[in-house]
Amino acid sequence: MRKPVAKLKLMSARSMHEVVTALAYGFTNETGHELELSFGTVGALQKRLDAGETADVLISGAPVIERMEKAGTLVAGSSRPVAMTRIGVAVRDGAVAPDITTPEAFRHTLVAAKKIAFSDAAVGGSAGVYLARMFVELGLGDAIKHKGMPQQTGGEVARRVAEGKADIGMTLIAEIVPVPGAHVIGPLPAPLGSDTSYAAAVMTGCHAQDAARAFIAAITAPATRETWQAAGFESAR
Repeated sequence: MRKPVAKLKLMSARSMHEVVTALAYGFTNETGHELELSFGTVGALQKRLDAGETADVLISGAPVIERMEKAGTLVAGSSRPVAMTRIGVAVRDGAVAPDITTPEAFRHTLVAAKKIAFSDAAVGGSAGVYLARMFVELGLGDAIKHKGMPQQTGGEVARRVAEGKADIGMTLIAEIVPVPGAHVIGPLPAPLGSDTSYAAAVMTGCHAQDAARAFIAAITAPATRETWQAAGFESAR
C-alpha cells in the first residue's frame, strides 16, 4: 500500500530558483509528494520568518540556518549543506572581456565602464549588500552613484548586460547563468568577493518530517552535482 502523499511548503533563496524548481519537479514525479515553492532574497525570507511565516523546508544562507537551528526553530539534526556560489562579473555575449584578474585591474575596469549593473543592497540579497560595501572600500562610492544601475534581482542585472544597457554586471553567478546573452567572465578577483553558501533544514512546525527530510536528501544527493554546477553553483563546503 502506497504511503499518503505529503504536501510540503518550501521557502528558498531566490538565487536557486531555476535549479530548485527543476529538482522539486523531479522529486514530485519520483515520490508523489507535492511542493509549494516560494522564493526570496535571504533578507526578504528572514523578514517573512520574523513576521511569523513558516514552512516545512527552508533553504537559506548557511549562517541563517545555523542560527535558527541553535534557536530551536529548525528540527535538530535536519540541516544539510546544499551548494555554494560566488559573485561574478558578466559582459554581453561577444563583447571583449575586460581585465578582472587582480583587484587593481578590476578597479580600473569599473572606472572605465560607462554603466555598471549590480544587485541593489536595499533588496537584502547577500550579493547586493557585499557589493555596496566593496564599492566604498574601493573608493568608488561617488562614481557608482553616477554610473551605477542597481537592480531588484540578479536576473535583471544579467538582462541589462544582455541588452547592452550596462557594460558589465555583478551579481551571484547562479543568477547570471540562466539569462541568454549574458556571459560570466569570472568571479570577483581574490581577495575581493565572498562565497555564499546555502543549507537546507526542516522547520519545527512541519507535519511531514519524513517527506521533508527525503526532499533535502534528494536535492543534495551526489547525482545532482552536475545539475547544480550547470546552474552556476559548486558543492557546499
